[in-house]
Amino acid sequence: MPPAHTGAPSIPGASTPLFPLSPEGREPGRPGYRRMSLALFAAGLATFALLYSTQALLPAISAGFGVTAGQASWTVSAATGALALFVLPLSALSERFGRTRMMTWSMAVAVAVGLLVPFAPSLEWLVVLRAVQGAAIAGIPASAMAYLAEEVKPKALVGAIGLFVAGNSIGGMSGRLVTGWAAQWGGWRLGLLSVGLMSLACAAAFLVLLPRARFFRPAPLGPRSVGRTVAGHLRDPLLLRLYGIGALFMTVFGAVYTVIGYRLVDEPFSLGQGVIGSIFLIYLVGTVSSAAAGRLVARAGRRGALYLAVTTTALGLLLSLSDSLAVILLGLVLITAGFFAGHAVASAAVSRTAKTGRAQASALYQSAYYLGSSAGGTLGALAYHSAGWAATVGIALLAVLGVVSITLYGSRAARAQRSPLGRTAAAR
Repeated sequence: MPPAHTGAPSIPGASTPLFPLSPEGREPGRPGYRRMSLALFAAGLATFALLYSTQALLPAISAGFGVTAGQASWTVSAATGALALFVLPLSALSERFGRTRMMTWSMAVAVAVGLLVPFAPSLEWLVVLRAVQGAAIAGIPASAMAYLAEEVKPKALVGAIGLFVAGNSIGGMSGRLVTGWAAQWGGWRLGLLSVGLMSLACAAAFLVLLPRARFFRPAPLGPRSVGRTVAGHLRDPLLLRLYGIGALFMTVFGAVYTVIGYRLVDEPFSLGQGVIGSIFLIYLVGTVSSAAAGRLVARAGRRGALYLAVTTTALGLLLSLSDSLAVILLGLVLITAGFFAGHAVASAAVSRTAKTGRAQASALYQSAYYLGSSAGGTLGALAYHSAGWAATVGIALLAVLGVVSITLYGSRAARAQRSPLGRTAAAR
């Protein structure tokens, strides 16, 4: 008899819950929990190291192919854009074919392409391979959260997801570090090959360590049910605002970190690729600020936390206009802290707002988030090529203004809903 499932959201019309939380699942100290956690940590590390592997190398790629910053930025935008497009359909396929199978095939394709990327004969081929890689990577976040929810006891779920997210952030940071220093020694192709080999080792660890799924039950694909759920999310004004906030925050982040390498490799800084890659250690600030976001929301509320996040981000952008390297680094610290705090607040609000179909609600947020990354990277690079760093900062400040406008609109809508007239209209 199948194990009981409780506390899980479900799709209307579907016979099985999306995230069936199992009271019989694994927990710390029990067999398989450590292996499972380490396996998903390795998966998160590998996939996000691959996803942003070209970002720290953009100046070297521009020089190698003789292209502009805007053209080279497509090596990042193609991967994040493909991930945004494929995360929703792959989340649906994992319902039918299994979480572990989806993660295994996604990892295999992403790593295999990662080993081909260093040998791309032209920028066009590099962009195509990166798009394929991003589409493959989409299967990891689409399946990992559901796998954890099914295999881990509810009380241990937050810790297990936290370790997977830690693998994401450390992978994104370490991938840039490895590629930066390897490129300084042997060129950008060696940089990409080094991160490909690192990801191959992580993929091997993932395959060896990942325990067999015990509680997964295949569900019909049910495209109509999924379509109704997605359409319902897209009609929800609060969810739409949260998707917009996530996309705009990531537009800022994508613009800044795609272009900052070009600024620092030029005069008057003239930094090497290894040093530029090391700047991504600032990501550790984001780990702290995202962890503190929950306490911030408890004190200031969701909108108060968002206002503080955008203020911190905007201040960092203004400081980055300085010609002092120390002040620029301080600006990057503030941008990173503000971005990760805002992202944590918005993504958590999505899970709380969606009453059904939370997998699809989260997938839509990830789609908006990575589309924002693609737009920010491309627009920021084009602006830099046309008018320098100040233009990139201008693009980012417009995105910050968008977050402020959406949050202000949400505050007015909430006040109107609480008013007597608003409650009367809602009851009709």
